[in-house]
Amino acid sequence: MADGRRPALVVCAHGTRDEQGRATVRGVVEAVAARVPGVEVLEAYVDVHGPEVGEVVAAVPPAPGDAVAAVVVPLLLAAGYHVHVDIAAAVSGRPDVLVSCALGPDDRLVDLLVDRLVRAGAEPGGAVVLAPAGSSDARATADNAETAARLARRWGGPVTVGYAAGPVPTVADAVAAARAGTEEATVAVASYLLAPGAFQRRVEAAGGDVVTGPLAPDPRVVEIVVTRYRDALRGPP
Repeated sequence: MADGRRPALVVCAHGTRDEQGRATVRGVVEAVAARVPGVEVLEAYVDVHGPEVGEVVAAVPPAPGDAVAAVVVPLLLAAGYHVHVDIAAAVSGRPDVLVSCALGPDDRLVDLLVDRLVRAGAEPGGAVVLAPAGSSDARATADNAETAARLARRWGGPVTVGYAAGPVPTVADAVAAARAGTEEATVAVASYLLAPGAFQRRVEAAGGDVVTGPLAPDPRVVEIVVTRYRDALRGPP
């Protein structure tokens, strides 16, 4: 910025009533701040609790001229309603505040999913159900499908999608479908959630032979947030 301040980084998560989930998100925000010294890192949410992203953005001092005051990075694995509507509304009227892409799809997340599966004891090349939170927005569904396709290529086995909430199939239905036709088939469920909470508990109760934990905390999640911030400031390639 012209006055020497670097643009703020607003890390915008969904929000959860689960205390462990809130602590996990705060841990990501703190780890991001440690990676970008000299940048003010702010915590914001689109649902459940505050600070609400619109209020956080409104409190960011305007930037002079054509400078950028802040970048909002969605701490969300797919770009659906919360990115295209909620966050977009929060920055409406603030041309000095940019919004980055969501975290996924990203090959670093695929690497993380594979690591989680291997660590959990999943059968290499075996059936996997990717379990995102779910969204009624077709753009989020497409992002999740792309991640599943990338995971299938890396894993070397079938990967289907089952949702913790919202669209069908549910995680439980996707597990049952993957297991159908043979009693010997084992099915691993790869949690595509960021933090513990009600959705993770649904994933764990869906009947998978192996179930992985949420993706955060992991340094790769932090790395993607920092990458999204820097890429937004660089502008379109």
